[in-house]
Amino acid sequence: MTPAEDSRVGEMTRTGLGWLIGARLLLAGLSLGLAVILDRLDGGHGNPGILGVYWTVVAAFTATIVSALMVSRTPNPERFAMLQVGIDVTIVTSLVYFSGAGESVFTFLYALVVLYGALVLDRRGVGLSVGLAAFGYGLVLFGSELGILPTLGLEPRSHSLPVLGAYWGFYAGALLVLGMLANTLSAELRRTGAALDRRTYDLRRLRDLHLRTVESIGSGLVTTDVAGRITSFNPEAERITGVCSAKAVGRSLEELIPGATQVVDDAIRGRIGRRISGRDRIPYRNLRDEALFLGLGASSLRDEAGEQLGQVVIFQDVSNVVAMEQELRQSERLAAVGEMAARIAHEIRNPLASISGSVQILQSSCSAPSSAASEESEREQLMGIVVREVDRLNDLIGDFLLYSRPAPLRTEEVDLSSLVEEIAKMSEGQTPAEIRIALELDHDVRVIADPAQLKAVIWNLWNNAIQAMGDTGYLVARVRRLATSTDSHPGPSKSAAQDPRAGDRNESCDDDDGTSADWVALLEIEDSGMGITPDVQEMIFEPFFTTKREGTGLGLATVQRIIEQHGGSIEVKTEIGEGTCFRVLMRGAESSR
Repeated sequence: MTPAEDSRVGEMTRTGLGWLIGARLLLAGLSLGLAVILDRLDGGHGNPGILGVYWTVVAAFTATIVSALMVSRTPNPERFAMLQVGIDVTIVTSLVYFSGAGESVFTFLYALVVLYGALVLDRRGVGLSVGLAAFGYGLVLFGSELGILPTLGLEPRSHSLPVLGAYWGFYAGALLVLGMLANTLSAELRRTGAALDRRTYDLRRLRDLHLRTVESIGSGLVTTDVAGRITSFNPEAERITGVCSAKAVGRSLEELIPGATQVVDDAIRGRIGRRISGRDRIPYRNLRDEALFLGLGASSLRDEAGEQLGQVVIFQDVSNVVAMEQELRQSERLAAVGEMAARIAHEIRNPLASISGSVQILQSSCSAPSSAASEESEREQLMGIVVREVDRLNDLIGDFLLYSRPAPLRTEEVDLSSLVEEIAKMSEGQTPAEIRIALELDHDVRVIADPAQLKAVIWNLWNNAIQAMGDTGYLVARVRRLATSTDSHPGPSKSAAQDPRAGDRNESCDDDDGTSADWVALLEIEDSGMGITPDVQEMIFEPFFTTKREGTGLGLATVQRIIEQHGGSIEVKTEIGEGTCFRVLMRGAESSR
């Protein structure tokens, strides 16, 4: 046997010892009761050996107490059990001798000793218990009948040796048969118990493996009943949703994950387009108010007969994947240099055609006679067209060159608040009087940047905010520190539509100031305009996309490129009818920590 099996056998033997000692206690109590009854029936003087019976019962109780104290300390439970069987046979033999030898009412106790000895011990124990019982009974029987032992006042009954031998042999054989049957049943019981223990152990291991697997899986795992009520909820599901298992079990899946029921139904019925896998992606906001995207799959939960018990729903937080896909799409758009070149060539061709036509007309008008007044007026109009289109062409080419070939960075430590104040002063003459300007600036915030390019970023965002409001509204410019977190660190630029974890506008523009050693510089330009629609929001950083009649569509794309060059990020928070807030995050200078 293996050490584990030996340990289980030893534990079972100790348990059997407990039962054996309990049986002896029962035997002693039964013997005491019988002795009292016999003593009362005989009137207290009919049986001279009654005192011996009482002393034997006392000895039995004493042996029981001593054995109970020693059972947990014995190094060899099997030998200790054999010793207990020997003590019990001795006690029974003493009871039989003092209560009438061959005529004793306690003779049946030999069978009880053999019975529980066979249940506790193996075949060797059965042979020992039967042998000791047969020897003890034979000693009392032959000794009393043949006059070898004192009869304690009882008249001996004369039997021949063959009769005594037959009597003893029959009783010993009965004890042997009883012991073998009991041992067979006990062995079968032990084998059944061992098999049951092994099955229980295997089942426990399988259950623990299942629990560990469910707890360790890197996806949220939820099971529901046929009514859509949650029946189990693993730790990863708790982490993603922010809801503990105790509060999730019993709730509706649709209540906990809105939109999941439709995905589950479609997956089970096989109606999710051509996607055989039965998966879908849904937006989700958890209990911590984090905006996520969940990749969700479902399948039927069935029993052995194939009857549906409910559903199994597996989901993962794929917000990073969604953000990467969107950034990849943006990178692919930015990589389309050929398309941009074609567009810029087309944009250049139109003003050049106007210039060329105007110049030709001027040339022809110089040779044709006409009135001085009309000629002067026409020339002024044509020259105006030439100047306007040349300026437009110059601006367009300048923006394109700045975007496609940004100048090398000439970084230095820059007071971000001073740049904002400078832009505010420069715009005073161009800002409508009904637009209120508010500056919330922390002059301790300094960054390492190219001041000229950073100034261009602020100017572009400032002008966009002014133009978005028209003739009235308010503009707030903020410069402060922001504690570093998962949602506030310089990195790839993105809009709120592109980053599902960006949160709502109030979260972005009302964050508490960072006070720890790890922080970033935050610049916010917030306006009270009409906001940006979601379809426009997805494209505002794309080159040549503009909603303005005279715009080139390169302003925000250039801003994004400059911020990325500085290792920072830009994002936009907007609500229709409420306004827009552009946030620029850059790493702060060491001297301002």
